[in-house]
Amino acid sequence: MGVFDGDAMIGYSSAAHKPLAEGVHRVVVSGGVRPDRRRQGLGTELLAAGIAAARVLHADHHPGLELAVDVQNNALNDGARACYDRAGMTPVRWYSHLRHPLGDAVVDVPMPGGCVVEGYGADNDAEFLAVRNESYADRWAGVPMPSEQWRALLGWPAFRPAHSFLARDTGSGAAAGVLLTFSWDADARAAGVRDAQVMTIGTLRAHRGRGIASALISRALRSVRDDGYDGAGVEVDAGSPSAVHGLYERAGFALSRTEVRYTLEDRPADRRPG
Repeated sequence: MGVFDGDAMIGYSSAAHKPLAEGVHRVVVSGGVRPDRRRQGLGTELLAAGIAAARVLHADHHPGLELAVDVQNNALNDGARACYDRAGMTPVRWYSHLRHPLGDAVVDVPMPGGCVVEGYGADNDAEFLAVRNESYADRWAGVPMPSEQWRALLGWPAFRPAHSFLARDTGSGAAAGVLLTFSWDADARAAGVRDAQVMTIGTLRAHRGRGIASALISRALRSVRDDGYDGAGVEVDAGSPSAVHGLYERAGFALSRTEVRYTLEDRPADRRPG
């Protein structure tokens, strides 16, 4: 939903459900209020609307599961944190947003022996999805992405297939790791900086420890650098093993900001009609 002052939008709220869920159905609520209209109660109303929408989506798609309503924001946003506190939400996860300056800071890491890299294409699209789903299975809140959602994700104008790569094991011929890159033109116009974002990266468990992820990151960074991008970013779950952060630090990434995931665990007795 949106809040307007005349023709100008001053705030919005949205809720996105998971088509597939196991045990707990997590619905992510997003929103924001224009800076000059904050501290007027709009954020509280929009969050309440988002939670109500999450309950409707849950009842429609996964009524037999527990519901968790998630929001995420900058750790330094005190106004947002107060809004979440009033709604009964608690912090459950921290995420590091890392940025790479590109240029000479890009580290050249070759594919390990027994692997080759190839770009994204229609012929390996299904393998990209299969590796994404299997590699995300052991992550916090990781659930499979159905093909319809995958098609919608790659249908975004922000998807950059020319900077997305797959690692293939030459012995078995099977895909071993993938990386997807996105970039938003509107953000570039607003900020005057064109950054690429690593949105998906995963290596199958059987191929971890070979250096595939490092090589995929290096390949993507070289690709966006050569295409004239100003920087690259990635979001890392701070609850992941420290080796994950080390992977990006060795590649030349540095911390840009920290975000916090807040959750409202919705008990059946708490639910109200949408």
